[in-house]
Amino acid sequence: MARMRDKYRDDVVPALMKEFEYDNIMQVPKLTKIVINIGLGEAVQNGKAIDAAVTDLTAICGQKPVVTRAKKSIAAYKLRAGMPIGAMVTLRGDRMYEFLDRLESVALPRIRDFRGISPNAFDGRGNYTLGLREQLIFPEIEYDKIDKTRGLEVSFVTTARTDEEGRKLLELFGMPFARTERMAS
Repeated sequence: MARMRDKYRDDVVPALMKEFEYDNIMQVPKLTKIVINIGLGEAVQNGKAIDAAVTDLTAICGQKPVVTRAKKSIAAYKLRAGMPIGAMVTLRGDRMYEFLDRLESVALPRIRDFRGISPNAFDGRGNYTLGLREQLIFPEIEYDKIDKTRGLEVSFVTTARTDEEGRKLLELFGMPFARTERMAS
């Protein structure tokens, strides 16, 4: 169960200490949480979309999601403040490591024509966000039971101070970043 936690302690920490020359083990960046989010613009017309997204996220994460609501009213989209427009889950601890393991070893390899994830989606502070086009790449989702494919966003929040540290941390965890010509030279 704690395979990724052991990998972090035994492999990732020593590699990062050596590469970035940290003096103290507490300086080594770590993964603090993974946030999975589904935005549902269609929920304004279709109330059942929220229920379907909550069911999918519960199956994927093993934890009940929080329904997110609109902060402001936008007349052009027929949106009122307080209407449900999405669902999100925050994973920490064992569930976070277990989800990371399943994402890398099962879900990402199931993407058609997969050549690696973009190395450019860092926010400047070492956090990374991955956009997935459909929830079907997770084996927990049954193809016959979904009403519509929905994209989701997976954000990896780290304690890294720079994008370089964050990228190296996720690389050592086994994230399959696509090789770009700029990075290779």
